[in-house]
Amino acid sequence: MCTFVRNFVLAVLSTSPYSINAGGELLLLEEPVVMGILNATPDSFYKHEEGAEALAHHALQMLEEGASILDVGACSTRPGFTPPDEEEEMRRLKEALSALRKVAPKAILSVDTFRASVAKMCVEGFGVQMVNDISGGELDKEMFKTVAELDVPYILTHNATIDETEDAPFMAALLREMGSKVETLHELGVCDIIIDPGFGFGKTLEQNYILMRNLEVLHELNLPLLVGVSHKSMIYKLLNVTPDEALNGTTALQTVALEKGAHILRAHEVREAVECVKIINKLSGCLI
Repeated sequence: MCTFVRNFVLAVLSTSPYSINAGGELLLLEEPVVMGILNATPDSFYKHEEGAEALAHHALQMLEEGASILDVGACSTRPGFTPPDEEEEMRRLKEALSALRKVAPKAILSVDTFRASVAKMCVEGFGVQMVNDISGGELDKEMFKTVAELDVPYILTHNATIDETEDAPFMAALLREMGSKVETLHELGVCDIIIDPGFGFGKTLEQNYILMRNLEVLHELNLPLLVGVSHKSMIYKLLNVTPDEALNGTTALQTVALEKGAHILRAHEVREAVECVKIINKLSGCLI
């Protein structure tokens, strides 16, 4: 059996249907879904929106193209970024979320923030249904407790340096670190946890590809798996292109991630990601 087919079958057989309680609405993950990225920040490494009206227009376009979730961030996470202060992050998000709720009042929204206070404001003030924390709770020690109190799904990102450079030890270390945090979240009462292995966060170029090569190992955590590789440095540095020129590489890696059982693709270009999902779903029907 070819590697492509073997990896796909193993990924399908090792996963079971998941669902997420998003503000009382059940989001089924029987098939992979796409999370569209909306940047309400002027200093993102890739696409950002110029004003709330443009962001709202882009959000509607993403929903029409098939996005199931919209992830709104107001703090750049590009390499070497300097985050805005809490007040400025809140100001940007209030403007963005006000505009979004006017045009898409029922959309499932995720807030991309590492600050517990910002997450609380977004959930309580704008009905945001999900928190996406790129720091894995490391930059604000109140985040885990706050998410438990808010009773919303939490995207747990691996964002730490691992010294290992061989496949098995690297994946074992990553699993240990994420598993420990999952246990802590469960003890606090967080029911819906989504795993993001953190491509590009604290990892070398080679480690990013070790992670993608062994992505199916993360199903051992028995949680939904989110993959975000859109226009990241693991693509444009390898291919010697700019972030703007990394769509082809993004699509290639998103396809691999789906083969290995990813449940959510976090993407700048929703249409292209949705097309990846449709093709893999069709292939799944042919293989099984």
